[in-house]
Formats: sequence, structure tokens, C-alpha cells
Amino acid sequence: MKEIIHAFPSAFRPFCRALFDSGIEPEEIRLRVGQPVMALGKGGEYFWSHTRGVFQGRAADSYIWKDSDMKETLSRMSQYSMYALEEEIRGGFFTIRGGHRIGVAGKAVCEQGRLVTIRSICGLNIRVARQKRGCAGKVIPWIALNGSIYNTLILSPPGIGKTTMLRDCIRLLSEGTAGLPGQKVGLVDERSEVAASYFGIPQNDLGCRTDVLDACPKAEGMRLLLRSMSPQILAVDELGTQEDCQAVEEALHCGCRILGTMHLGEIGELKEKAYLSHWMERGFFERFVFLQSEGNGRRGFSVYDGKLQKLC
Repeated sequence: MKEIIHAFPSAFRPFCRALFDSGIEPEEIRLRVGQPVMALGKGGEYFWSHTRGVFQGRAADSYIWKDSDMKETLSRMSQYSMYALEEEIRGGFFTIRGGHRIGVAGKAVCEQGRLVTIRSICGLNIRVARQKRGCAGKVIPWIALNGSIYNTLILSPPGIGKTTMLRDCIRLLSEGTAGLPGQKVGLVDERSEVAASYFGIPQNDLGCRTDVLDACPKAEGMRLLLRSMSPQILAVDELGTQEDCQAVEEALHCGCRILGTMHLGEIGELKEKAYLSHWMERGFFERFVFLQSEGNGRRGFSVYDGKLQKLC
């Protein structure tokens, strides 16, 4: 996590280093001007006690993040060129070396009702890129089919680990497993979360047969990869819009397999969403992997077939 540590001003690097050495396993570091420095990790929320130099579960005696701290941190993260990041910031985040995604909050600048950029940034959410190799090892046998895979959707409520699971599925499918030869995978990474690309180069290991189209709208990206890279599997995170769904159907009709994710509160909601209900009626998807939290940071999964019969 050295990229995050060095993104902080020198006075704060010991604090950041201590955070990663603490066993908290931070997933997010929240910096808000005028508010306590907060980390979210194993066990919940933690605050940095400036006087004691430790992390604690209460906000009292916490270091209050200053505007000058924010400006220096942003300068370091942008390599002293915020202008170069304007295109990314328009999407609400930017990515630093190591694939760590930095969400931003501040004053939205709009023209004719459209967001142009975000200025006067007063809040940062540092999402720690942490690849969990092997987490999909038990899922792959359930989605494998005759040298390829079933068309599969990975489902869960927000924050349970869909993207992490998708990332490791891509890696294993690309490299190949004992029962499945390596596949050509095309990934449309619209929000730069799966590959965590930095200047177009994936920072996460996605296997030797994976082609990544970074920061491209999903529907357009799927069509482009089909035309140019002849993928056997198209992978896409957070399907949702009608245009996304139309592009998925086009890919399925081209004989390409789909591995995607969607937000879903519980498995019963599959029949309540119009496009999902349509896909089930047409038999487009044959496997649904539903992730759930089991407490203490652990995740479990259940697998259903295309008729929602539970397989495991």
C-alpha cells in the first residue's frame, strides 16, 4: 500500500503506515475537511487519535482534517497537475498508481444541466485496491461448462464483494484451471474498479488472456470488444441500464459468454426487475451467484440455475 502512504504529506505518512500495520485491513480511508480522519475496515469504523498516535473506535480526541491537508494531499495524488485529472474527476473519482480509487466530493460545476467537473474538493474516499487471489476458486466449478462457462451473473447488495469476486473469476478463467482451459476474456471496466488501470495499464492481475477496455461506457465497450478482440467471455461490472442490457443480448446472440455483476438485495428480486425477468424467460442466463455477508468480514455464496433452483 506504499502508493497510498506516499500520497499523504510527509507528516501523515507514519499515521498511514500504522493503519496498514494495525491489522484493521482498511477498505476505505475517509478524509473530510473539518471532520475526523476515519478508516473503515475489519470490525467497523476507526478514528486516528492525533495525541496517542493510534486508531480507536471513537471520534473523541481525533485529528481533524484541515483544508491545507486536503490541498497538499490532492497535489501529491495528482502529481501536482489537477488539470490532468479533470476528465476522471467528472465521473466522481480518479485512480492513482496501484489502482487505488479516490472518490471526490465538493462543488459540482454544471453547464446546461450537465456536470463539467467538481471543484473545491472537500471530501476524499480512498478505496484501497486489494486483490484477493483465490476467492473465486470454489465458484468456478459451478459456472464451468464444456470448456467454457455458463452465462453468469454475480449478485449481491452493495459492499459485499461482487467486484472482488468478478476480478478473481476473470483471473482464473484467463489463466485456466485444472478442469478448464484458459479463455480469452474481454473486460469493459467503465469505472476502473476491476482492473484498477493506471494510464491504461491494469494494476490488478487479470490473467494473460484478458484484454481491458478502461473507462469506457459498458454498452459501447461490449460492442467494441466484440468487433476488435474476439473474446470468448465478455466481463462487465454493475450492469443496470437498458442500453447495457441490449448490448448483453447482442453479445449473447454473437455466441460470446457473459460474466457480469448486478446489485440485488435478495435473490427473490430477480423476478421483480423487468430486464432480469425477460432474461430468465428467454433463458439467457444459466447461473446466478448470490453473495452474502457471514460476519467478521467473511463472505459466502449460493448458486442458482436459470430457473432459480438452488444448486449449492
